[in-house]
Amino acid sequence: MTASNSGIYGNFGQANYSAAKMGLIGLANTVALEGQKDNIHCNVIIPTAASRLTEDILPPEMFAELKPELIAPVVGYLCHETCGENGIYIDSAAGWAAKCEIIRAKGTLLRNSRNDIVTIENVRDSWNKVTDMNGALKIGSITEATGMLMSALEELDEGHGNSVGKSEKGNPNCDEVFSYTSKDAILYALGVGTSLRIPDHLKFLYESHEDFSVLPTFYILPALQSIFTSDLVANAVPGQSVNLGQTLHGEQYIEFFGDLPTEGSLSSKISILEVLDKGSGAAVVVNVDSYTNSGELVIRNQAVIFFVGAGGFGGPRTGTKAIPCEKRPNRDPDYSVSEKTGIDQAALYRLSGDLNPLHIDPNMAIASGFTTPILHGLATLGYSVRMILSAYANNDCKLFKAAKARFVKPVIPGQTLKVDMWRENNRIYFETSVLETNTVVIGGAYIDLKSANMQPLINRLSSKLQSDAVFEYIMDQVNRDPERAIRIGGVFLYNITKDGKQIKQWTMDLKNAYVHEGAPKDEKPNTTLTISDEDFLLMSQGKLSPQVAFMKGKLKITGNLMMAQKLAPLLKTTSAKL
Repeated sequence: MTASNSGIYGNFGQANYSAAKMGLIGLANTVALEGQKDNIHCNVIIPTAASRLTEDILPPEMFAELKPELIAPVVGYLCHETCGENGIYIDSAAGWAAKCEIIRAKGTLLRNSRNDIVTIENVRDSWNKVTDMNGALKIGSITEATGMLMSALEELDEGHGNSVGKSEKGNPNCDEVFSYTSKDAILYALGVGTSLRIPDHLKFLYESHEDFSVLPTFYILPALQSIFTSDLVANAVPGQSVNLGQTLHGEQYIEFFGDLPTEGSLSSKISILEVLDKGSGAAVVVNVDSYTNSGELVIRNQAVIFFVGAGGFGGPRTGTKAIPCEKRPNRDPDYSVSEKTGIDQAALYRLSGDLNPLHIDPNMAIASGFTTPILHGLATLGYSVRMILSAYANNDCKLFKAAKARFVKPVIPGQTLKVDMWRENNRIYFETSVLETNTVVIGGAYIDLKSANMQPLINRLSSKLQSDAVFEYIMDQVNRDPERAIRIGGVFLYNITKDGKQIKQWTMDLKNAYVHEGAPKDEKPNTTLTISDEDFLLMSQGKLSPQVAFMKGKLKITGNLMMAQKLAPLLKTTSAKL
């Protein structure tokens, strides 16, 4: 059977063709099953090949690479008696081939017993598990799929139904499971001040971005969940059960040991390292280790929690288990950056899980000795780490290794945070203060990076790019002949990259004959194009064909692919002038 990538992935404007090609895969699956008893095998080839239909679309050099005779041997082998494959799909083009498979998540039960109904709320609350692809499996047959379903239903009889909000099965040595999606990571990023005002922040706020990233301090949340739901912590002080509402977060450490998925679930194991008697309260040093579904240790969090009024139990005053804070170098900062928090910052950050009313309820704040609700200390830490990654790591979260901080004073939402930084090899010492009061709020702090820039990236976005001249010329053309632009129509967003990182955006709003730097203001883009500064200049000069750029992955297009072709007349004129 001959299918198509249009069937597997879809293709704009090809609904009928895509449906037919995906239908062939379903047909091939059944033919493979029915023919097997008679030694009749059925497989699927998914070719990308040049033909008379594409001769006028593809550039000559690309057309020459996509020769059908480079795929024919793959088909020949699939048809040969020595090939024992049956019911598989092979993607092939230009002398390359790869097997494709359809996989299914492990999924979850949506009810607790066979007599329960399933509500929309059940589905909503279980959605993270429904869509969690960690540990996804290839299902070889409908019999296997049915068998797995029946095994899942047997769990209902064993009392292992829906477990939203409870500990899940998995690593038997772990206490809590923290499930998260890209939505949770985006909400957290907004809570620590990430903004589309900075083009490079798009990758923290858009789940379909090619370099979608989760801020490292997001991964403190699994530990926070474990600490505030653990009886182990609540009963850590000898002779008394403390109120978790009367706690202060004294210090925080986080270290990465492996690669972390942008969504999925982590199992965490909590342990009490030591309990210190500080007189006015008790300091509890807590470790939380988090593991992937495969059992790999990927994060270690350590928190020092101070229980107000829980001292005097006769324990040691000083300890040895807490990872120490470090004094900053005794010199002027190598680099400083300031950023104003929003008046709603605490209200937004609390949606990531810390619902302590101290951060939202004015009466609770007054009862706790504050004039107004305060910002979460971890939100201040998230701001600080994000600003340091921007300065010394080009916003590359993969360079983050570890961080340690002591929370000194509270921050009021709306105040300006100033982060002073000192670089010593791959360690960045930092101190965060409130600019308006010159009060230190985070001290003894540092970030360890896998590698660091020798100098911070200062005003990186203000530098002139080669592509700027092209867009300025197009802007001039559109201003001179707006009717021509309106005939093209559509809103096009260009993401311009350099060294693999997005550094600028341009919008060509040809519905309203308006070209400007930055993201669209009032309209959603019909088409988003991502290309490097150098390749955009080459394409605009006619030295790089858009089709070749697209086929080689130098030009990435999302949204309405067909509409992008309408830009050809405008870019041809630009090429001639340049």
